[in-house]
This record gives sequence, C-alpha cells and structure tokens, in this order.
Amino acid sequence: MIKREMYMSRIRPFMNRDIVKVLTGIRRSGKSVMLELIHEELRLQGVAEGQILSVNLESKKDAYLSSIDGIYDHVRHFVSDSSGKVYLFFDEIQEIEGWEKMINSFLVDFDADIYITGSNAKLLAGELATYLGGRYVEFNIYPFSFKEVLETMPGADISEAFTTYLTRGGMPFLYQYPLDERSAMQYLEDIYNSIILKDIATRNKIRDIELLKRIIQFFLANIGNAFSAASISKFLKSELRSTSTETIYNYIDYCEAACFLHLVSREDIIGKRLLQFQEKIYITDHGIREAVYGNNLRDINQTLENIVYMELLRRGYQVRVGKAGVREIDFVAERENEKVYIQVTYILATEETIEREFSVLESVLDNYPKYVVSMDEIDRGRNGIRNVHIREFLLMENY
Repeated sequence: MIKREMYMSRIRPFMNRDIVKVLTGIRRSGKSVMLELIHEELRLQGVAEGQILSVNLESKKDAYLSSIDGIYDHVRHFVSDSSGKVYLFFDEIQEIEGWEKMINSFLVDFDADIYITGSNAKLLAGELATYLGGRYVEFNIYPFSFKEVLETMPGADISEAFTTYLTRGGMPFLYQYPLDERSAMQYLEDIYNSIILKDIATRNKIRDIELLKRIIQFFLANIGNAFSAASISKFLKSELRSTSTETIYNYIDYCEAACFLHLVSREDIIGKRLLQFQEKIYITDHGIREAVYGNNLRDINQTLENIVYMELLRRGYQVRVGKAGVREIDFVAERENEKVYIQVTYILATEETIEREFSVLESVLDNYPKYVVSMDEIDRGRNGIRNVHIREFLLMENY
C-alpha cells in the first residue's frame, strides 16, 4: 500500500481525539485504503485489534447493517465487550439513512475515536454539521497524484510514467495491478457508470439519465473552457434536446456533490471580487475523461490544465480563475498566507504564445510566485516568472 503521507500527516494530529474524522472523495479514490492506513497506524501505536471495529456500509452480508438501530446495537455490544477506548470505522456512511444521528450518538454515548468516509462532497452540508457542531474535521481524498504514481513504479522512466498518467489518470487500482490499456479503460468506464447511476441519478431521483449523460459529455469535452448555461442549451439543441437553465445548474451541483466535477469561479484580480459568470469545469480524475470521452492527448492543453488544478486542490489551495483586465490567468491559488499565480500551456512554440502566457502574469504587480507550466524542456522564464516543466511542477515540495 502507498502510505499517502500527504493525507496521513493531516489526519495524524486528530487521531485519538474526541472529534469525528470525515474522509470524502470520489468513488475508488482510495478512501477505504486510507481507513486501512489509519487502522495500521493505530496498531503500531499499541491499540489492540479488539478495540477496532470496521463497518462497510456498502456490504449487505450482515443483517444489522440494514438500519441505524441495528448498527447502534452492534456497536453497543462491541463497546461492552471491549476495555478502554474503541475505534469505529464506517466506510461509505451515506448508504445508511439517518447516519448523522447515529454518529452523534456514538460520540456522546461511548469513549470512541470515530472515522467515516463518504462519496459525497456535501456530506457535511446538512444535518451532520448541525448535530456535531464543530466536533468534526473533514479531509478530501483525491486519486493519486503524479508523485504517488511514481511511488508505485520504482525505477520507471519519469517521462514514460507521465505519459501513462496523462491517459490513465490517478485511480489507485490501476497502479496496484498490471492492466492492459483496454482493461484500464473498462475499469474507469465502470466507475463512471457507477457514479452516474448511484451517486448522481439515484440519489437525486433523476429520471432522464440520457439527458444527464449528454450534459456531462458536454463538460468532458469542454474541461477547462469557460461555459455558460446558454452554451449548454445551444449544445443540447444541436442534439435535439432541451432543458432549463435551472436543471443544468442542478446537474452541475449533483456532479460536484458526487466529487466528480469541480466548478471554478472567476476572480477580478484588480477589483478583488468574484465574477458570477463564465465559470470553468474540471474533472476529479482525467483518466475517466479518457475512458468516456477520449482525446486526452489530442486535447493536451485541457488535460494539463486539469492535472494542475487537481494538484493544487490536493495541496490544500483554494483555486479560482483570475481575470486581469480583458485577459485571463488560468489559476490563482491561495492557502493561508500563500498565493501563487499559474499559467498552463502545452508548448511555448512561438513568440506570440510566450508573450501571451508571460505578459498577463507580468501585469500582476505583487511579489507572489508566478509560474508558466508547460512541457518545454528549455526554461523560458523571465522577469522573475518561472517556466517549469509540468513533471517538475507536480513533484515540487513547495510553490
């Protein structure tokens, strides 16, 4: 197992604390493995196996999993048979109705260290936040970064590994077992279908699955491009379909909640205000885009931009698209007192491209780091703006 120290270093300070640890993320991104890593670390700290209870809510093999009362009774018996603190792990918690009250009861009634996972980014937007009132901490778990992919491929050529990453993305399973390209794409397509049917359509009672898939296809084709409800409506008309703007934004919201897509706002850098139009969409795992839509290598600019966006999220940055006058900065990323500006492009092939990518960053008159990230082997940095190969950028410790 890859140790995923980026996440463990964030979770570790909260272990053995009276606070619920909530791990959210897209299906198959490695949340269950994170529970195993925490489990392993607890054992190394001296916690006995008999103090740890792990429950997978997607499993239906045990009758007690069918209701919160059944689970509560099972946990109560487990606690009575244990001595000292107990450690409770609940995987895919959203599968059980009323789980918010149940988790709150465990926290109140028992001396318990609690860890839960869910495939829903808005797991904490509802009742759990009300019940726990600040007694939880959330960790977003994403598919493998390029650095983590390299950890699974010791001795691999870094250039070849990145080419693989461009098409397959970062779903951990693909790097745990040797799969040919066709099998890898089938695996990713199956994840996509599971997300569409279980996490989006079923949960939100969507009947027109075909319309949902067409709208998602539009977003996959236009990753990294500005869009509007009007542009989607125009696309749907060309497909002989139509729907309301409200429905379109509802579907976007459902896809965000399923940790599948990310809607990114624009920020006027000079006016310091958010602009509520022409947002951009990115996908959590670009390998799914390759499996469902294809063309990651043909659409290399979009793919690289998506990879950089997700890397910034992994590192805990809040990310927006920047607007400087009439020009655009791909990403303005902020984290605590840090800020970084980033332009992403495939190749700085012409003077016109070089001028376009660098001059917009030069127009921002502050001293925060600024990067042009590309696949150029020659460093074309100027005026304090670094030109970094994307492989190097993804492996940097700090920006």
